[in-house]
Amino acid sequence: MARILVVDDAATVRSYHRMVLEQAGHEVSEAENGLEALEKVLRDPVDLLLVDINMPKMDGYRFLREVRRDETIRAIPAVMISTEAEDSDKELAWHAGANTYLVKPAKPEVLQRLVALATGEVTA
Repeated sequence: MARILVVDDAATVRSYHRMVLEQAGHEVSEAENGLEALEKVLRDPVDLLLVDINMPKMDGYRFLREVRRDETIRAIPAVMISTEAEDSDKELAWHAGANTYLVKPAKPEVLQRLVALATGEVTA
């Protein structure tokens, strides 16, 4: 199963994503902002990033741009997940380096399926 870093400033959201992903057999670590996440992923790369947009210190867009600039971690797939649902938000996420975009709250089966697709555990 995949090692996933959940990056969100809301503890309840991190807990929810952890529960859903661990039920699917994944190993989950957490960060409460992009700066903390960048430090963690540089120390211990993961198989997938699940990233919120609006966070203090470093938002999700900047975090993904930093990840994509670093050759050692740039290939890690990233799912941007946010309450922001406008097409412009999705476009900004893709320009920052997101592989896909989900709107919160994501149903457990949708999140689990997306993670399986993003990590190559299943095919479309």
